[in-house]
Formats: sequence, C-alpha cells, structure tokens
Amino acid sequence: MNKRLDLAKEAILPLIVKMSWPSIIAMLAISLYNFIDTFWLARLSSQALAALTICFPIQMIFAAVGIGTGIGAGSFAARMFGAGKLLQAKQAAGHMFTLSLFFGIFMIMAILFSHDGILRLFGADEQILPLCRDYLIIIGFSSPFLFFTMMSNNLLRAEGRPLLSMWVVLISSFLSAILDPLLIFGVGPFPRLGIKGAALAAVIAQFAASIFSIYFMLLKSSIYELKWKYLIPRIRIIKSIYSTGFPSIVINLAVSLVLIFYNHTLSHFGSLAIAALGICFRVNGLVTMILFGIGFGLMPIVGYSAGAKLYGRLKESVFVALKIALATAVISTFVLEVYAEAIVGIFSNDPALTAIATEALRFYVSVLIFTAPMIIFINMFMGLGKGTLAMVLLFFRDVLLLIPLLIVLSAWLGLSGAWLALPIANIIGFFAILFQAKKELRRFDGKS
Repeated sequence: MNKRLDLAKEAILPLIVKMSWPSIIAMLAISLYNFIDTFWLARLSSQALAALTICFPIQMIFAAVGIGTGIGAGSFAARMFGAGKLLQAKQAAGHMFTLSLFFGIFMIMAILFSHDGILRLFGADEQILPLCRDYLIIIGFSSPFLFFTMMSNNLLRAEGRPLLSMWVVLISSFLSAILDPLLIFGVGPFPRLGIKGAALAAVIAQFAASIFSIYFMLLKSSIYELKWKYLIPRIRIIKSIYSTGFPSIVINLAVSLVLIFYNHTLSHFGSLAIAALGICFRVNGLVTMILFGIGFGLMPIVGYSAGAKLYGRLKESVFVALKIALATAVISTFVLEVYAEAIVGIFSNDPALTAIATEALRFYVSVLIFTAPMIIFINMFMGLGKGTLAMVLLFFRDVLLLIPLLIVLSAWLGLSGAWLALPIANIIGFFAILFQAKKELRRFDGKS
C-alpha cells in the first residue's frame, strides 16, 4: 500500500492503471456515498432531497477551493519531484495545511452569519428553507477537514502513492455511508435527526479522513514533512500553487454557478424537478467520477514527464488515458440508456419523479463520449501547469454556453429544454477543448 511508483520508467499502460485505479475506487466511493445519501433522504421526503440538491452548489464551493488548491499543490509538487527539487515539494505540503485551516474557518464564519441569505440566493423557497438551513449549518463545520483531505490526496498522488490517497477517501465515504441511516432515522442508540443526521455523518467522516491524511503524510517513508518551517506562508510558493490551482477553483465555481441557475430554473417546474436533478447528477456523476479518476491518475504522470523533459512519454500517456476513458464512456452510455428507468427507480417510488429524472438522465448520458476526452485533456492541461487555459475553456462551456442555453431552451421547450442545454454545451465545448489540446500536443512533436 505504501510503495512509491516510478513515474519515469514504468510502462505507460500499467502505470496509468496503477495511478488511476486507486483514484477511480476513491471516486466511486464518493459516488456510493452520494447514492446512499440521496437514497435515504429520498426515503425521508422529496422535500429533503430537494433541500440536499439546493445545498449541493454550496458544497461544490467547498470542493472548488479544496480541489483547486490541491491540484495546484499537487501539480507543483509533481513538477518539483521531476526536476529533483524536493524542498519545494515539502513546502507545498506545509502550505496546503495552512491554507486548508484558513479557508475552513472563513467558510464556517460565512455560513453561520449569512446562511438564510445564501440559501435564498441558491434557490431555496420558504417551503424547504428550514431543511436547507438545518443541513447547511452543520455541514459547514466539515469544511476545514474537507479542504485538508482534498488537498492532501493530490499531494499523495503527486508523490506516486495513489493507494494512500484512495484509502483516505474510502475511510471517509464508507464511514459516512454507515452513519447516514443510523443518524437520519435513529437506529438503535442513535437519535433520529432527519436531514441533520446526514450532515452530521459527513462532518464525522471528514474529520476521520483528515486524521488519516495527517498520519499518512507523517510516515517516515513519505517525502513530505509537516514541519513548522514549511507551514509559514511564502508568496512565491502560494503564487506557484494558484497559478495552476486558481483556474481549477474558478472552473468548479462555474459548475456551482450552473447548478444555481439550474435550481432557479427548475423551481418554476416544482420541487419534483429539483429532486430529479439531484438524482440525475448522482447517477451521471458515477460515470464522470470514473473518468475523473483516470484524469487524476494521468495528471502527475504528465507533470513529472514535463518536469523531466520526457515529452514522448508525456504524449503516450495522454493517448493511453484517452483510449481507457472513451471505452468507459461507450460502455456506460449503453448501460445507462438501456436501464435508465430502473436505475432512477432505486431512488424514487413516485412515478412522476421517476419519469422526470429518467428523461433528464437519458439526455445527460447521451454525450458521455464527448465528456470523456474533455476530462482527460483538462487534466493534461492541469498537469502541464496550464490551469488558466483549462479555466478559460471550461468557463466558455459552463458559463458562456450552458447558462444562456438553459435560459433560452427552458423558456422555449419547457422542462425538456432545461435537460437538453447540457448535452448541447458539452458537444460544442468538446470541439473547443480538442482544438486547444491538439495545439498543445503539437508543441512536443520531434522532442524526446
């Protein structure tokens, strides 16, 4: 479990598999938790599921900061490892700890003092506002632990230890999945807390994951050291982290913005439409999590190869990852299109909700063959330290394309138009990203 992979010498296909499968397992564990969370809250009430969907963009903001900072630190560390500069890699780990504490405290304060205003802005109406409030206030206390876990996972992968990263996520996801029904419905000695129980389960799970992250990073076999001298903020290191990480934050914030627009748009069609969106995002997210796992496995290989000037190896790793991702997308599209109604039925006994969510799911999975290469190329850009390029491309897709399409098509075609907006934006966005990826890869032609 603690063996470090040789990013410079191992054969590409086995290396990508070894780097990716722990990330895939970790991403699937997150999806499993989301499935279970959605399943139990749907059993509680459709209003509880709608409240969870309203709060999801806020959780995406947490994730945006954690993932973005982690990607920036991980990309920086991987490039430093490739260049043989271990001190700078250790400094990245120290800065990650300091930044997670800072952002965590900031998020807690913002939620405690502005929760109702935030929730109304994100689409909550008076009917579900109390449920949203109950969930958000508690979940806010998980933010420091969530930030630290997300950031440390990227650093562990950059060090060539994807298995450790996987175990951290597995611990968090499975602990939360076990606690969910116990705290929501009050099984045995546990109190019945309803939607508060789902939030409390997440806080406990993220705290446990952060403890394990610290333990793994303090192992003697780890290159990283969490010493006080590395915790002191240095402008040069922070700038290097966010030159890649800040664009990733903006990318994920754009996703949150899209979800806010979706919630507001769907509120005109009723709470069932919002609940259907929650189901659809969980199911579709199962596949995209696998694709992101492949991308996360690719990223440190690209970063290391670029730092070591192994450009032929860099290009080969991208092409191999593309083949794996496309095969995954084709198989997933077939399964989800054929069994969409049965899968949605796992979460809903309401025929009306099942019909709405099934239609949405079939729209979304129809373009997975375009989504797969987009995810691979975006992670390639991140590994190369070109986060700004990735940010611009995804901002174009998510904000300049998707939001106007959502507004226009929902007004023109009703609820079906709202579901159709995302596939159209993904297809157009794919060609824009493909153009830039080919341009980037051509820079390495003729180089060893």
